[in-house]
Amino acid sequence: MSSSHAKHEDKPSATEISNWKKIVSEFEKPSLFKSLWQLITTLGLYLLTWTMIYLNYTKSGPWYLYIPLILVGAGLTVRIFIIFHDCGHQSFFKKQKYNKFFGFITGTLAFTPFKHWTWEHNIHHATVGDIDRRGIGDVWTLMVDEYLELPKLKRLSYRIWRHPLFLFGFAPVYVFLIRERIPSPGAKPGNRKAVIHTNIAILLLMSLGCLIFGSFIFLLFQLFIISIAASAGVWLFYVQHQFEGVYWERHEHWEYTSAALDGSSFYQLPKVLQWFSGNIGYHHLHHLSTKIPNYHLEACHNSHPAFAEVTKLTLLSSFRCMNFRLWDETEKALITWKQFKRIRDDREAALSAA
Repeated sequence: MSSSHAKHEDKPSATEISNWKKIVSEFEKPSLFKSLWQLITTLGLYLLTWTMIYLNYTKSGPWYLYIPLILVGAGLTVRIFIIFHDCGHQSFFKKQKYNKFFGFITGTLAFTPFKHWTWEHNIHHATVGDIDRRGIGDVWTLMVDEYLELPKLKRLSYRIWRHPLFLFGFAPVYVFLIRERIPSPGAKPGNRKAVIHTNIAILLLMSLGCLIFGSFIFLLFQLFIISIAASAGVWLFYVQHQFEGVYWERHEHWEYTSAALDGSSFYQLPKVLQWFSGNIGYHHLHHLSTKIPNYHLEACHNSHPAFAEVTKLTLLSSFRCMNFRLWDETEKALITWKQFKRIRDDREAALSAA
């Protein structure tokens, strides 16, 4: 039995869960000053970055200056998305109307409909690590037996989807530029309207950008920025839920606190990347309590030594997560294609010997 297998057999007691709730509750109250400061500085820097892109374009500046500006713009878009994300959890401001208003504004800048995305994202929080409730707001992941039962064409499509170039290259751009423009089949009328309203707002914003630049070149700059930001965002989401030792269980054995602390990683990034990613690397705590604003996550993590026991990933170690492809229910672990081949060969050998 693997160590991760053994770890997942133990469920926290009612007393332990109560203690966790008490600890995190101290960090759940948003600070109006911190929220406004984060909002003003982030949007201000974002506007400044676009101003510098505009000046470099109108003054026929060197092309290589666009590279750092686009990268900074993408990083700030990720940070804007985190503010949008907190507004969706009603953790950025005390009053719901402020969360809704700024959620719509930041969502438009991040090409994401606030109400519709929040609905799907809440499902993710309610089902993360639950094998029987996969499918909404997560990364497509199959069990070994499920993959073996697929016809060859569907196996090929799954292999393509799980390939890093597709998963972190094409898929993020598709999700944020195309998929988020279309309501999900199960979306309620209010969520469908939210998608339409965001699409209109994005169209107006893109038109304004083209008018200011006096050229459709604005759309190219925006495409670069949103594509890089989308890839970074999908990468962050992926490594926070697809890592060695991650918690996954069938619904009858699934438990929320275990899914939060063992089903989400602590992604310890360099400080500059931690800033751009809005502390979302403290993902175990975000899943333990969605009411903690992003600017309180680090302090919450440092408040109790037990939080140091969660799975920690560094920027370097996180690249190993790209190799995982399937979930092995026997070992309760994510596995690579190489490990899958070994399992398949062992099964075929056992059948031949029978």
